[in-house]
Amino acid sequence: MSRFDEEDAFEAAVAPAGGSLTQRAMAARPMPYLDGLNPAQREAVETLDGPVLMLAGAGTGKTKALTCRIAHLLNTGRARPNEILAVTFTNKAAREMKERVGSLMGTSVAGMPWLGTFHSVCVKQLRRHAELVGLKSNYTILDTDDVVRLLKQLIKAEGIDEKRWPARQLAGVIDAWKNRALTPEKVSAADDEAFNGYGLKLYRQYQDRLRALNACDFGDLLLHMVTIFQKHPDLLGQYQNWYKYILVDEYQDTNVAQYLWLRLLGAAHKNVCCVGDDDQSIYGWRGAEVGNILRFEKDFPGAKVVRLEQNYRSTPHILATASAVISGNSNRLGKDLWTAEPDGELVRLIGHWDYEDEARWIGEEIEAMASGSRAKLRKFSLEDMAILVRASHQMRAFEDRFLKIGLAYRVIGGPKFYERLECRDAIAYFRVVIQPEDDLAFERIINTPKRGVGPKALLDIQTMARDNGVSLKEGARLAIQDGLLKGKAKGAVAELVTQLDTWSALAEQQIRYPGIDDDEAVVETVDYVPAEISHVELAERILDESGYTAMWQNDKTPEAPGRLENLKELVKGLDEHDNLNGFLENVALSVDNDSNEFDPKVTIMTLHGAKGLEFPVVFLPGWEEGLFPSQRSMDESGLSGLEEERRLAYVGITRAEELCTISFASNRPVFGQWQSQLPSRFIDEMPHAHVDVMTPQAVGSGFGTSRAGAASFDDRVSDADVYNSPGWKRLQSRQNRAPSVKPITLDMQAAPVFTVGERVFHGKFGYGEVMQSDGANLTVEFDHAGSKTLKAQYVKPAAQADDAPF
Repeated sequence: MSRFDEEDAFEAAVAPAGGSLTQRAMAARPMPYLDGLNPAQREAVETLDGPVLMLAGAGTGKTKALTCRIAHLLNTGRARPNEILAVTFTNKAAREMKERVGSLMGTSVAGMPWLGTFHSVCVKQLRRHAELVGLKSNYTILDTDDVVRLLKQLIKAEGIDEKRWPARQLAGVIDAWKNRALTPEKVSAADDEAFNGYGLKLYRQYQDRLRALNACDFGDLLLHMVTIFQKHPDLLGQYQNWYKYILVDEYQDTNVAQYLWLRLLGAAHKNVCCVGDDDQSIYGWRGAEVGNILRFEKDFPGAKVVRLEQNYRSTPHILATASAVISGNSNRLGKDLWTAEPDGELVRLIGHWDYEDEARWIGEEIEAMASGSRAKLRKFSLEDMAILVRASHQMRAFEDRFLKIGLAYRVIGGPKFYERLECRDAIAYFRVVIQPEDDLAFERIINTPKRGVGPKALLDIQTMARDNGVSLKEGARLAIQDGLLKGKAKGAVAELVTQLDTWSALAEQQIRYPGIDDDEAVVETVDYVPAEISHVELAERILDESGYTAMWQNDKTPEAPGRLENLKELVKGLDEHDNLNGFLENVALSVDNDSNEFDPKVTIMTLHGAKGLEFPVVFLPGWEEGLFPSQRSMDESGLSGLEEERRLAYVGITRAEELCTISFASNRPVFGQWQSQLPSRFIDEMPHAHVDVMTPQAVGSGFGTSRAGAASFDDRVSDADVYNSPGWKRLQSRQNRAPSVKPITLDMQAAPVFTVGERVFHGKFGYGEVMQSDGANLTVEFDHAGSKTLKAQYVKPAAQADDAPF
């Protein structure tokens, strides 16, 4: 039998609502919140009876319509606060919803116990009925770390090798089952093969162990309530009577368990209003089912579908481009976004030679817009601008570039690139190789990956180092010699110390080769001393021989593939520096480059993290086949994966309010090898009339041609175009690294003549002033990069900068 808490008891004692006289009296009160609604929004707000799907496109004011609907239910006396169930996905959204309802009502809205996230509402329900699933009302909710620790115990008890079959992978399998509302009894025979055939057995043991601990995880909160409602129809009936009106935000992001919970609660009166946009369903990888919103009309026969199509965020060109791209999806309900705003700027499309040119160009555009020097565009603050990437490893190029030019930025939704776990681990290895006395780095790597070095072994090493006045690395060597380390730890640490000695010897051979880092052929004299391997190859060798790369390759958790991609990107970043020392200096500056938190900064984040946000200026880099759309998504999910990628493109474009720039690179390292890239198929789906193609001829965008019939790169440009490009020279210098052979400089033009004091432009260093000139060589004081001596042929007059092909 259910029981009310004190808050609900107070609400239940309020004078009866719903009588016709009461409703008529309350309906006569002023409703100023209705005056600010457009016709579609008002229709959605005033249609109170029966099921309603508010199909709200990006930027169409769906939160305003949703909160006005709640205010209208209260203001007309249709429901008391405790008779409305309103759920969303985040605590922030729930707080904003309650605050906006209070603002519309002109008073604080007290006593809305059922306004919150799915999990917070289910916590309250489960506290009342915990005994029905074998728990007590004071049950504990375990966090992720607690769950993994408990699963490790179960895996160990079964004699399973946890290194091959990690607990975090099992946690992901179980969470996916719970998202689909599958108790152990409902898991199919096909799913039973999960986790090497042990998945279902361990799931049963895990649920039994949770009951013994009087605990549950987050997935249980919904799963238990679905189970209770399905097994106890009388109890379900009580809740159906209590919740006279149900409202759901972001319905396109619901999983199966959330869907079943809502359907059960709304099955009686059917006063269910779901708000969402099928074109913005981008979380399939974490259990969201776009089919929930697509079949709303079948689930609730007679449902009214109200389309919110007037956009208040973006310009017509941006909306037309986004609408054209998303129209390529077949599984959608369909809507036509429009706006009363002026046309504004066309969506800009530009291709680059490689990802470094892409980052450099975007950095220069941001600086120009922030200074107000970009023609036809107003001045923007750094806060107005965002770079939205498909994969987190893309951030590294922008972070490095912004560091060089002193451009303030923030990374949203995660740490900065070099502050990620895997990057910090790899950098710690490099630090010990370069500086063997770096004890902090040595402590980080000595047991990463696991080498059997427990707290006692580490203490012995620290004591030995301190007593002999040496580094921890030398302390480890002495501890091995004195027999303080035993068993697995002794052999593993001895191998690590030997490896560090070898790597350090190789690192000492690294020298600078002109052309490896600088496409401008900086003038300086270097003795060419052969090195056994390059610093990039050394970094790869360190990560491979240490077992660190293999550690993540063997990790079955969902995060592992992303960590491996970041490691590849990290190693690729060494390519831009002369040696490991230079790379580590750059990393140190990057980590310590945080400006005041209140200073304006450019935002860098993933497309997934940007959902729900908006920026006046948006840059969308990396629109290339395999990267976006993601090859992994298409391989794993086929057509549905491609359609979700297209929805992600739609989300990215519609984040822009005034200016949207889409870019791609013609060359990008893939698995350590430079490869030619095809522009994303989404580019061909954009309408010509709304796009400004800025791509230089020497890059070739392929825009407006199908991939099957697109001309090859060699067919589109001449040899002279290619050989004169800085990107080609940089690519050649990377591929001609043999230490005994000097890189070839392809000089296809006579050097121009510059005079002292003349303003010039360089593709990498930007704008500067000529300080000295002997005809062929120049000394230039660059605005951001300082003084450089370089060949005259690699700069051009500042007046020609906008016409530069790279």
